[in-house]
Amino acid sequence: MKKKLIFAAFLVLASVAFVSCEKSCKTCKQVTYVSGSYESETDGSEYCSAELLVIENTADVTIGNTTTKWECN
Repeated sequence: MKKKLIFAAFLVLASVAFVSCEKSCKTCKQVTYVSGSYESETDGSEYCSAELLVIENTADVTIGNTTTKWECN
């Protein structure tokens, strides 16, 4: 029984180690357009995993003729 518990613990630790190595990261910045023309942008920052997913799924914000959106690469 003790061998089975040690083996199970090893499998859990090994799977966590492999998953943590698979980070997907991108550099994202907020870009503002006025009437469809580039106006300004923020400095780019690197985002990974859940933060990146939230940013990539954030809707563009349009007020009047000004649109601000996230751009990642």
